[in-house]
Amino acid sequence: MKLCGNWITAKPTQAVCRMLEDAGYQALFVGGCVRDDLLGVTVRDIDIATDALPETVIAVSEKAGLKPIPTGIEHGTITVVSDGLPHEVTTFRKDVETDGRRATVAFSTDVVEDARRRDFTMNALYARPDGDLIDPLKGMPDLKARRVRFIEDPEQRIREDYLRILRFFRFHAWYGRDGLDVEGLAACAALAEGVVNLSKERVGTEFMKLLAAPEPAEAIAAMRSSGVLLYVLPGADDSLLGPLVHVEQTLSHPPDSIRRLAALGGQDQVARLRLSRGQAKRLGQLTDGLASAATKAELAYRLGEDVARDVLLLQSAAENRQPSTQDLANIASGAAAEFPVSAADLMPEYQGPDLGRKLAQLEQAWIDARFTLSREDLLDRDLS
Repeated sequence: MKLCGNWITAKPTQAVCRMLEDAGYQALFVGGCVRDDLLGVTVRDIDIATDALPETVIAVSEKAGLKPIPTGIEHGTITVVSDGLPHEVTTFRKDVETDGRRATVAFSTDVVEDARRRDFTMNALYARPDGDLIDPLKGMPDLKARRVRFIEDPEQRIREDYLRILRFFRFHAWYGRDGLDVEGLAACAALAEGVVNLSKERVGTEFMKLLAAPEPAEAIAAMRSSGVLLYVLPGADDSLLGPLVHVEQTLSHPPDSIRRLAALGGQDQVARLRLSRGQAKRLGQLTDGLASAATKAELAYRLGEDVARDVLLLQSAAENRQPSTQDLANIASGAAAEFPVSAADLMPEYQGPDLGRKLAQLEQAWIDARFTLSREDLLDRDLS
């Protein structure tokens, strides 16, 4: 089998391979770029495995006129920039010691040793610069079947890095089908408590990637039934996730991790998942919007069209219905509305706190009238 994507034949990428091979070393594409090419998914990041030591990669890169950056030299990774395009070049490795969060590695010259330390069989596929596939652990049948399967002993792979529990569910959400691998799921259930030893940043990043999958409901349900979800996000309830995904797809709305997180709920979401300030703000807006008695038009006016539409999707999923065209029209109307009265219109009669209260009264009256009152209508009203 041969890879044939445009990414593999691109001149900058071939230049990186050529600089290694001309120096007598191997250059093998590995991991996501190989997997995604075979699945027909757009390749975004290019990883290259080699038997050259990191210091050698730096030396041959400089000699070839390319730019090496020691982004992860202690782990054997050098980012080689060729014509502006970054390539992660990593020396073959084998694990020497692991503690469930990080591994001590030794460099290797054996591609099989390098493959055996990876997580899933679909990620242990390699390809030569000409596109010829190398499958040292016979992972191609799993990829064809869209089966996410741990390499060799699932429990051993998980004990090397407990983040692989979350990766198992995330990879199934993105690439799997026909149910989760039984042995892998059993291993995740048996070792679920190990998730608490991971940094919240790593857990949050992985979980949000899972929620961004086109259809994450099956994977999240499996996390719940296996006990993993309890350790990631206590109190989360996935009963709304499937209906929400259905509503999203019906209206052709793209997946959104924060919207789906709002559907899940759970304790201390911001802290447990280490959400960014922007993510936390938007999650709070959705949560408040769901609890608010305001109309969709008012939500759109106050919080913006995107937030109001997300609240509508969540409410529709909870009510097992599709949003109406009138709902969507009301949101568009509210988002476009501009309050016609300014503070200057009420001065000098109103000052300080009285001015703020009067503006708020007039604004609420304008909202209640569905944004139809003019400036003159509002200024003529006696709302004292």
